[in-house]
Amino acid sequence: MAPVTSLTASVNARLADALSATLPEADVDPLLRRSDRADYQANGILTLAKKAKANPRELAAQVLAKVESGDLLKEIEVSGPGFLNITLTDKAIARNLAERYADPDRLGVAPAEHPGTTVIDYAQPNVAKEMHVGHLRSAVIGDAVVQILEFTGENVVRRHHIGDWGTQFGMLIQYLDEHPHELDHEKSDDLQASGEEAMSNLDRLYKAARRLFDADEEFKTRARRRVVDLQAGDPATLAAWQKFVDESKIYFFSVFEKLDMEIRDPDIVGESGYNDMLAETCRLLEESGVAVRSKGALCVFFDDVKGPDGNPVPLIVQKSDGGYGYAATDLSAIRDRVFNLKSNTLLYVVDARQSLHFKMVFETARRAGWLSDGVKAQQLAFGTVLGKDGKPFKTREGETVRLVDLLDEAIDRATTVVREKAEKVGLTEQEIVENGRYVGIGAVKYADLSTSAVRDYKFDLDQMVSLNGDTSVYLQYAYARIQSILRKAGAAAAPAAHPELELAPAERALGLHLDQFGETLTEVAEGYEPHKLAAYLFKLATHLTTFYDQCPVLKADTPAQMENRLFLVDLTARTLHRGMALLGIRTPEKL
Repeated sequence: MAPVTSLTASVNARLADALSATLPEADVDPLLRRSDRADYQANGILTLAKKAKANPRELAAQVLAKVESGDLLKEIEVSGPGFLNITLTDKAIARNLAERYADPDRLGVAPAEHPGTTVIDYAQPNVAKEMHVGHLRSAVIGDAVVQILEFTGENVVRRHHIGDWGTQFGMLIQYLDEHPHELDHEKSDDLQASGEEAMSNLDRLYKAARRLFDADEEFKTRARRRVVDLQAGDPATLAAWQKFVDESKIYFFSVFEKLDMEIRDPDIVGESGYNDMLAETCRLLEESGVAVRSKGALCVFFDDVKGPDGNPVPLIVQKSDGGYGYAATDLSAIRDRVFNLKSNTLLYVVDARQSLHFKMVFETARRAGWLSDGVKAQQLAFGTVLGKDGKPFKTREGETVRLVDLLDEAIDRATTVVREKAEKVGLTEQEIVENGRYVGIGAVKYADLSTSAVRDYKFDLDQMVSLNGDTSVYLQYAYARIQSILRKAGAAAAPAAHPELELAPAERALGLHLDQFGETLTEVAEGYEPHKLAAYLFKLATHLTTFYDQCPVLKADTPAQMENRLFLVDLTARTLHRGMALLGIRTPEKL
């Protein structure tokens, strides 16, 4: 179906024509905002009047005289110092919503006219280490941005830059060679177990190896020699490394499945994936003069990056011992993503504490010519997950919280909430368990996504699974309530738009907000800001609550009014369902 032109765009077009007829030479771009007195308020006339040295109210009156109202504008009046208050006809609202209703997949939202290719780097766990609460935000924010961009028509390439290379693997492999008893016959399945058990065993071995590495200089030397073997492609060392990677992936997939996220194996391209490019990356940087040797290391210097002592702090691409740092891998990844994947946008969903690193990496890539005017690289930095005390989220023992423990607790809490209402809505035990998972995981995701990514947020499960306030449960319940109404209506009445009917104020408010879904998605996609979509959905649910209070659906005054109200709530349900799906959150039919 053809995209639906929003009411805002239609009003803007009428105003632009009138302004152009009044001020032919002016650069007219009407600014509309919602108003308490009318559906819209045009406030750009004040700026135009100032430029034209005209009286704002007189200019507004001239524009008003030239506006074609047709069946779109019910009323338009000059107010204040030169605003135009604009009220739409009920018929225009109903017809626009009917067009959106006829497009159940996209709700009339147009795909991008000129889509590009975006590579998004998110969900980056480390091999042989358990995922903790610090891994949550990259995964949740990244997945939402992927869903939103794909819906707009963008070609999205997912990349999970897992930590699967470097000193820690030489350390781990060497430790296992020297301590085979750690995998005795009784524990022979340690690296063959699946999911959480496999990673728990790997994590235990990693911590033991790290303790020895830090305490024993001779072991540290042997471990570093093992890194050289790994980088040189020694078959036995590579085989051991591959085993760790494969078992870790099983765990990663189990955690992401619990998070209700799709992670595909071909999209996992870790540090090791760029190993063959590192030497060439360094050569190109050195030959071009972008990087220089300093105390044996290959470095890139910046005028505005200095340490506390005032001396320049470089980006170290290659260490003095010949080893490669994170910068070499990140720069090689940029080369691959720009020249092989043909991307024109690179997004990195990474902790804000790494902002300086990425600032230097991006600037280095620009100096080298790998990032040009046609290719942008941007870090989608995010803040920290805090506990109720406002401090970084830790266990009572002060350790980092395991992600699976956090998710399991959220599911348990949510299942309790669902079970309390199960009998009233007729849920089976299977539905209780399933909905408990959807509500628990949705609560975790929404708490993250409803906050601007750059801000820290408090992890409070009691609030997250509440039916009141700005929570995913409130939105899920709004959707389920609509489904209940539609089931009760049954065959007696079907949703149908009736443009001839006069709309109550709550119906108008709900309808106007529904019409803004496409414009909201455009803004969200352009700024990579899922929290704005969450805010839109919460406001939609609050409009729905007001609508319920003021506009009976199944007890409407006439059959036509009931059909029209069923149409409004059904379109609301479709919008909630689509919007929540773009945030990676399920909407149960019964709750």
